[in-house]
Amino acid sequence: MIAVENLVKEYGEEGERTQALRDVSFTIAQGEFVSIMGPSGSGKSTLLHILSFLDRPTEGTYAFSGKSIGDLTDLELAHIRNEEMGFVFQSFNLLSRATVYENIEMPLLYAREVPHTVRHARVTDAVCAVGIEEKLFVEAGKLSGGQKQRVAIARALVMKPNVIFADEPTGNLDSKSGAQVMEILSSLHREGHTIILVTHETYTAEFANRLIHIKDGKVESDRTIHKERGERHEFFK
Repeated sequence: MIAVENLVKEYGEEGERTQALRDVSFTIAQGEFVSIMGPSGSGKSTLLHILSFLDRPTEGTYAFSGKSIGDLTDLELAHIRNEEMGFVFQSFNLLSRATVYENIEMPLLYAREVPHTVRHARVTDAVCAVGIEEKLFVEAGKLSGGQKQRVAIARALVMKPNVIFADEPTGNLDSKSGAQVMEILSSLHREGHTIILVTHETYTAEFANRLIHIKDGKVESDRTIHKERGERHEFFK
């Protein structure tokens, strides 16, 4: 699904350039749950922005579902981003005065002509997937942090994306709410969704099946996380 090769990202003016990414290469297959982990300033956020079409690399190649992003216009990338990618953010990015239903429905309103009946069915399915049906017509601003993140996950699901990007999804949550959010993401992965998680927290990263560690803009390690059947994470102990 995702193939990046020799990615370089530089910022700044000529003569004062800073390399945020240096020769980054990897592939991610359909259905993987991958954590991208690293300390502050490691380049993981820059990498996420490139993978999610918010930025373009200075050098190197990136292919998404077999399409090179270098061959696509910004408008074409925006359509792919809205229709094939879902996003979960640390700060939720919800409209506080809009209802849960309205927040989840929003990506469908920006999509190409989705009938009302289809929008309603999609929102209902997404809400059921995260277990927050009873809050459907409550204003988002009146929800707890954990509930808001569930709404954000439902909003990410509503377009039935090929991949879900989760950017520090537990960063503003207490440990119990964070555990619930990670269990939802794990459940979505078991159902076949591709999940790419960006985090600096080891215990969050290890919910994934693969861990890519970034340091100083380079891939320091890329390893599979082996889990015993029935294993429960320390988060729950």
